[in-house]
Amino acid sequence: MKIKEIIVVEGKSDSAKLKSLLDCDTIETGGSSLDRGCLERIQKAGQERGIIIFTDPDYPGMQIRQKVSCAVPGAKHAFVPKEVSIAHGKVGIAEAQPAAILAALENVVTFKEDSESLSWADFIALDIVGHKQKRLWIYAHFHLGYGNAKTLFKRLNMSGITREMVEEALKEAIF
Repeated sequence: MKIKEIIVVEGKSDSAKLKSLLDCDTIETGGSSLDRGCLERIQKAGQERGIIIFTDPDYPGMQIRQKVSCAVPGAKHAFVPKEVSIAHGKVGIAEAQPAAILAALENVVTFKEDSESLSWADFIALDIVGHKQKRLWIYAHFHLGYGNAKTLFKRLNMSGITREMVEEALKEAIF
């Protein structure tokens, strides 16, 4: 599988894992420090080929994703579930199962800021707040990563996902 965009990852082991599975180019952030020079390389890559942000499913990974998203609006995002990204006491892309990596890259999402496809009242009516299983299922179904209910609300809106789309998807869910 050839990836046109440049994939932004955290470290060398993430790059090695991706390159063992795909024909792709990567930029490594070197962890959460993310210096100015690296951010400029990422911005340039975003302009020239586009980028896919593919950071670890942990708090530092979320911080890096946020910084890169701010620097490159319209970047694509790939998320791998945390539960399939743990090995040898570590959490990350390098530890993720190959099938999960490929699925994440086949289901990238693009977030649009200031988009409202779902009102807070609709979100509440879906009975997601306080229902962790349902929230996690929706995150997985729409390939939106992981987070709390407020983050899910924001990501659903930024992805243009409506109440009707969530209701339709929930028909497939078993809780």
